Amino acid sequence: MEKKYSLVFYSKTLVEPVKKLKDFLKSKINWYNSCNSEAHITICEFTIDESQLDSIKQKLFQISDTFTPFQVSLNHFDSYPNSGAFFISPNEDAVKNLKPIMQKIHQVLKSLKLKKSEDPHMSIGRRLTPENLKIASELFTTIDLNFLCSEIVLREFDPIAKQFFVIDAFPFGSNPKPELIQGSLF
Repeated sequence: MEKKYSLVFYSKTLVEPVKKLKDFLKSKINWYNSCNSEAHITICEFTIDESQLDSIKQKLFQISDTFTPFQVSLNHFDSYPNSGAFFISPNEDAVKNLKPIMQKIHQVLKSLKLKKSEDPHMSIGRRLTPENLKIASELFTTIDLNFLCSEIVLREFDPIAKQFFVIDAFPFGSNPKPELIQGSLF
């Protein structure tokens, strides 16, 4: 049976503070897309047959072992007005650490039809109307959240709850694999 999955950067320490932001926005504009979603930074989404899951997990375990944990600072709000997304952005250093990991995971899973996220961000609201986007940007002006990024988390979509839930985590092993270097025989 086919199921939908997402790979994310996730930290339990951010769930509650971000939920408070989302709940506050919800109290001002009512229900909106992603108001009930737990705090995360999306890497990609994909749909596969359950029978493929173990092989995907094996690839994720291998690639995660090569990454080294690092601090992520989320220090400003931003938006994508065209899509109505309002989100918390990581600082420049965090982006420099997150993007290569995202790209490597996209590369490792390139055989799948991925819905990729290229720009690391933590959504507060999606598909907001221009009016609600303006309200969000007026309500939220400063933010300072941090977490240790030390794993990739796999989530499965529950079609009844219409939410993703965590099913596995792949810890960073700090074991970088040496890059293959083309040598010369002469």
